[in-house]
Amino acid sequence: MTLPDQEAAPTVAERRAARRANQTAFNLVLALLASLGIVLFLVVVVVRPEMEPRTVDFGEIGAAAQASVDEPLAVPDLPAEWTANRAELVANPADGVTRWEIGFLTPEGQYIGLVQGVDANDSWLADQVRSARSGGTEHIGGLTWNSYDRRDVADPGNIEYALATTSGASTIVLGGTASEEEFAVLAAAVAEGLE
Repeated sequence: MTLPDQEAAPTVAERRAARRANQTAFNLVLALLASLGIVLFLVVVVVRPEMEPRTVDFGEIGAAAQASVDEPLAVPDLPAEWTANRAELVANPADGVTRWEIGFLTPEGQYIGLVQGVDANDSWLADQVRSARSGGTEHIGGLTWNSYDRRDVADPGNIEYALATTSGASTIVLGGTASEEEFAVLAAAVAEGLE
């Protein structure tokens, strides 16, 4: 009688070991499913469908801002395909430069930022063009613009190319990722608006 019990004992131990091994795999599958469920939940909650970019009426904002600045603000008249996603007048007491800023989205879907610094100095301009060296001048819309090309830099950020000019007490910088042709369109509109 002891013989069958001795033979059964390893079988029970083997079954318990097998169940423990299967339980570990089962727990792993449950943990994996729970993790995937959490990830799926986060994707559904966080990821949003693409929305139209926010647009602002920079002409209206510029007209309102003009009341607080003596220097004429650059409010270019552009074709309807050009949109602005931000426009604001910023007074910076740290450097004493009041900035008029407009962020444009071009017809090709690129970005050009217009920054007009009132009573700006050379260090302000260097900061706006990310310390790039002037690559020459261009005559657009009756103004002489200095060009700054940073497209060969490893990470140029939003300022791959820039144009800068002065008008009265203002230094105007156009900087962004658009083509030189789109920069020329904006520069001509800025020059026309400042006449």
